[in-house]
Amino acid sequence: MATVIFVDEMTSGVRRDAWRLAVAEERLTLRELIRRRVHREVAEHNAGRPEAFHGLVRPTPAERTLNGYRQPEAHGAVDPERQFLGAVEAFGRNGFLVLVGDRQIEELDAELDLRADTEVCFVNLTRL
Repeated sequence: MATVIFVDEMTSGVRRDAWRLAVAEERLTLRELIRRRVHREVAEHNAGRPEAFHGLVRPTPAERTLNGYRQPEAHGAVDPERQFLGAVEAFGRNGFLVLVGDRQIEELDAELDLRADTEVCFVNLTRL
């Protein structure tokens, strides 16, 4: 079993705390890794309903806050599939880049070799 360590970084150099995801497979496409990341973030958000959403992409409609995105009270739960599709679209328009170890991954269908403590860094280039 592999453990992926997700790190988010801004072009300003600011890094968000890393979090871990256990993955049974040793090889996954970047697309599938993004799907799993987004679905976990949304599940945790929807279960706890914190005031701010901290995820890869901005839920719609949501307002930007200092530490994430605040969902309007009447909006309800964040949709994980919509968030995933937004992440895929953002990757396609270079909204963020992905580094696995010291290698930039440029294709969503690129297969990644995952080992214990594989660091996957998402570098946000634009507002997602």
